[in-house]
Amino acid sequence: MSHANAALTPRHRLRLARLIVEEGWPVSHAAAAFQVSWPTANRWAQRYRQAGEAGMTDRSSRPHHSPRRTPQPLIRRIVHLRWKQRLGPVEIAARVGVAPSTAHQVLRRCRLNRLSHVDRVTGEPIRRYEHDRPGALLHVDVKKLGNIPDGGGWRYVGRQQGQRNRAATADMHRNRHYDPVVGTAFVHTVIDDHSRVAYAEIHDDETAATATAVLRHAVAWFAARGVTVERVLSDNGSAYRAHLWRDTCLELGLTPCRTRPYRPQTNGKIERFHRTMTDGWAYRRPFVSESARRKALPAWLHEYNHHRPHTATGRRPPITRLTNLSGQYI
Repeated sequence: MSHANAALTPRHRLRLARLIVEEGWPVSHAAAAFQVSWPTANRWAQRYRQAGEAGMTDRSSRPHHSPRRTPQPLIRRIVHLRWKQRLGPVEIAARVGVAPSTAHQVLRRCRLNRLSHVDRVTGEPIRRYEHDRPGALLHVDVKKLGNIPDGGGWRYVGRQQGQRNRAATADMHRNRHYDPVVGTAFVHTVIDDHSRVAYAEIHDDETAATATAVLRHAVAWFAARGVTVERVLSDNGSAYRAHLWRDTCLELGLTPCRTRPYRPQTNGKIERFHRTMTDGWAYRRPFVSESARRKALPAWLHEYNHHRPHTATGRRPPITRLTNLSGQYI
């Protein structure tokens, strides 16, 4: 592809060169016909003699030798400081003895100029993955949300009224500090790695029995949509380390996998889904009771799967990656 200021496209360069080399046109006549200078016309004619049609493309403008380029050992030291200590160009330059602009250019070439390109915890480059077909891997996790007291929580009615509603809803349920307790909603979520199609259920606990029941329902739900599940990835929670979870996966023909301890990034797809879910459903509008919020979850899940565009699926709804579904665009 020719650069923006090129006088000739590769096709016109070829026509110009053939007129000079094969048809014997004088260089000056060919240059005048194509409205370019004599050196330009002569250069493309020489390239055509040397390389033929392949020589009509642009060559790299990079010099053959760069004697003043930053030495490779110094580049490795700059990258090492960026990865391991997440230092900025000014601090790196002071440590290695180069100009801050030099350190910044090295980081740009290595694509480390932004910390978003690396893991902020380990400093290692972020490795993204996506399985090539639906059902190859399911991500499972639990999102905990405090129950909403009758009348609304403090987020929407203020702390004073929220405390009153909480005390009235809790009634006799209080903790050891005698504070009113309204309980916790455990949202068990399952998301397909390839399509990002999500399945969720709300329960009052996160025990192994509940987690395995949700897994059975999710596998059946995906099977009804033509998806055969092969593997399931979870964190190291007690429910996913239980023998019941292992036996259920074996019964369903699934291979259970767990993330590395203290590395939620491995299960990052479902962690990001939790953020989308809380913003789009849990805290999107004021709910006057916990039951009202729970009733709104199925409608939001349908919107997420069937209508909401997803950046990971080409700005199309996740369900579009599952083919041959009846009524998938309803």
